[in-house]
Amino acid sequence: MNTLKQKVHAYYLQQVDDKIDAFRDMISALTEGASNDAKGSAGDKHETALSMMHLEQEKLNNKLSEFMQQRAVLDKIDPGTTLPKIALGSLVKANDIHLFVSLALPKINIDGIPVIALSPQSPLGSMLMGKEVGDSFEINGTSYTIGQVV
Repeated sequence: MNTLKQKVHAYYLQQVDDKIDAFRDMISALTEGASNDAKGSAGDKHETALSMMHLEQEKLNNKLSEFMQQRAVLDKIDPGTTLPKIALGSLVKANDIHLFVSLALPKINIDGIPVIALSPQSPLGSMLMGKEVGDSFEINGTSYTIGQVV
């Protein structure tokens, strides 16, 4: 049986992998389009079109690189490991909110439980790091008490 933490980790891995695949497909299509265009065109319009394609390809490569870095961070997380202190990969329940300390990723629902993924460098993430069950802290006028660390 998968734990909530394993399901959350697997979901985010799948999301990042889907983005990587989509960007690779777009880059491949753009590269193919550029090589096909090079065969049949000449002149200034052709040069402008090629330049635009190269710029677009560069943007897509930058986005792909971003998602590859996200994948690398998620790969460092072992969803089967539970530590007493909050660290990268911890699933924390604080004030009935589930927080996955990993990356700043979209909020998700797993088995009807809302989960917020946050970076350890974020204000809330940095306050969580190193804390244990029972610890309390305040951020932006809101008090948090850690109820569970998985």
